[in-house]
Amino acid sequence: MAEASRKLAAILSADVVGYSRLMGVDEEATVAALNACRNIFKDEIESRQGRVVDTAGDSVLAEFPSVVEAVRTAVQVQQALAQRNEGLPEDRRMEFRIGVNLGDVIVQDDGTIYGDGVNIAARLESLAEPGGICVSESAHMQVEGKLDAVFESIGEHEVKNIAKPVRAYRVIAEAAAAASPSTDKPLALPDKPSIAVLPFANLSGDPEQEYFADGIAEDLITALSRIRWLFVIARNSTFAYKGQSPDVRRVGEELGVRYVLEGSVRKGGNRIRVSAQLIDATTGNHVWAERFDRQLADLFDLQDEITETIAAAIEPEIGESERGRARRKPPENLDAWDNYQLGLSNLYRFTKESHAEARRLFERAIDFDQGFAAAFAGLAYAHLLDTAFGYVDTRDTSLDQALRAAETAIALDEKDAFAHCVLGRVFTYVGRNTAAIEEVRTAIDLTPSLALAHYAMGHAMMAVGRPEEAIHALDQAARLSPHDPFLWLFDTVRGWAYNLKGDHERAIEWSERASRRPGKIEFWLYSVLASSFGHLEKHEEAQDALNKARQSEPRFSYAFIKRVLPYGRHEHLESYFEGLRKAGLDISDEPPSSD
Repeated sequence: MAEASRKLAAILSADVVGYSRLMGVDEEATVAALNACRNIFKDEIESRQGRVVDTAGDSVLAEFPSVVEAVRTAVQVQQALAQRNEGLPEDRRMEFRIGVNLGDVIVQDDGTIYGDGVNIAARLESLAEPGGICVSESAHMQVEGKLDAVFESIGEHEVKNIAKPVRAYRVIAEAAAAASPSTDKPLALPDKPSIAVLPFANLSGDPEQEYFADGIAEDLITALSRIRWLFVIARNSTFAYKGQSPDVRRVGEELGVRYVLEGSVRKGGNRIRVSAQLIDATTGNHVWAERFDRQLADLFDLQDEITETIAAAIEPEIGESERGRARRKPPENLDAWDNYQLGLSNLYRFTKESHAEARRLFERAIDFDQGFAAAFAGLAYAHLLDTAFGYVDTRDTSLDQALRAAETAIALDEKDAFAHCVLGRVFTYVGRNTAAIEEVRTAIDLTPSLALAHYAMGHAMMAVGRPEEAIHALDQAARLSPHDPFLWLFDTVRGWAYNLKGDHERAIEWSERASRRPGKIEFWLYSVLASSFGHLEKHEEAQDALNKARQSEPRFSYAFIKRVLPYGRHEHLESYFEGLRKAGLDISDEPPSSD
């Protein structure tokens, strides 16, 4: 048996995007293209003192003594591959995702390497965009400032078989931009004033107060979203910039907005200082900057003051009546607000444990303030997601709890758009489709910039067999929140809509895009992939998708799907279930009830 030793090394891991699809179109041409691409990798790797370790399947694994050379190789390879793809039809281009990590590895005498250092590189590769590069925090610390590239944090990610979350950075370089239009092409500005509120910096000197600064920014986003003439980017996308100091002009291009609001919060004792500045992202010029010193007891009045000041700065002629739309009923005390904000931070982690903690915190907020509508809405959404992600065994009980909480939120504040959105989702789950559409339309009317309401409308349109309208709604959700952690869901449901339309090639395209998103719940997207591959009689790919669905969710079965389906009526899903049957899923039960 070969002996093993340990060493610190830079690991490069790469994989082809959509390899199964390429093989399905033309096996011989795909193998020839793969060999050509591997030669590009080999030449670049060896020219920088690297070593190709493995080329199993469609992957490339290499090690380097220098992480700077590993990242430089990744950039050069992506640049060369982008040039190779120029002029080729889109469906014949071979693109790679690349991950780079600096970490401890185990090396056998035969040159094989393994260990967490290798595993993390592979996980980083899966987080990269097609034609893109992701590096770990350990690699980023060594290469920043040493290469002609920009590194953008994409936050921490819990990855398979790694105990601690991995902080990842996207490499923005000429090569990556050329190969990835989604990161290169600025989004067009909307036809009305548009703004993104970045996470506020916590200057309190206490990391435990981070949620407080987040809550200030989140409340401002909610308030501004209620101004009908404003196009406001969703919280989930702007918070992707948390912990960074991005160029506001780049933020404006990436999010497709004219204005960016950034600021800081310092909390000490019973006083709070909020500094904010509004910037025209198209020029980089400051529109206004202000510092507010207040007692904590005046927090909610302060938020309204900042919101109205922003509104006046963006659109001076707007009347008081329109600015008044931004106001919401605040909780009676900060203890309720604190617990609500902590609940939201747990809810957006999308794990069974974090959802349980979110429910506890929302309930605690309600204990402090029985009239806090937003806490009831948050609690309703937590129960709804528990059903959608299979975190509970009893669908009816969880949906009933979501229904009661959402109805309570609306009874307390009939202008709470999020509560109407959640109630609409619940109605879709229980088959009350007409009521669902009405509730979601109310949510959009109250807050046109609420991305989750447009996503909810996508589901509502799916439930009544109108996939074209569902796709339109989902496109709008993604435009309002282009960096949303829910993008994998937006893409999955778009794939599902194309599946129901019978356009299975597009369904596969969107589902595979969802599979490359971070934070995904995989069984949903793989079920859509399996159904579409089944319809196309691509039996090997269909079986592979089913196996991946089972790996991600061991309970995956026909009965499990029926339990977590976001629709109370299933007659519009016959094509989806038929594709799963063709893929090899055992559907020996009676057809799903449409009651």
